[in-house]
Amino acid sequence: MPKIFVISRDGREHQIDATEGYSLMEVLRARDDFDIVAACGGCASCATCHIYVLEDLNESLSPVGDDEESLLSIVNDRREGSRLSCQVMVTPDIEGLRLEIAPEE
Repeated sequence: MPKIFVISRDGREHQIDATEGYSLMEVLRARDDFDIVAACGGCASCATCHIYVLEDLNESLSPVGDDEESLLSIVNDRREGSRLSCQVMVTPDIEGLRLEIAPEE
């Protein structure tokens, strides 16, 4: 179970265990510490699970697909490292990942 570091919207950093085989959205929603709406339930159609990946682990993360890119292109606060947490799967390769939950739109 990889350990990841999450900066919540209040600026606090949390170390959590992420269960392999789930998306980051599912891992974050399962905890009370994070306010992830994920209105579409993980279908990549709403962008309410927007996060910032804070380090270059692009080869370790599932690639950005067309649907994800399409949604990210219209979010107001997109920046380098922007991802939809519903589209990033937890694998052993993400050990030590640092991410920040994006502001609500």
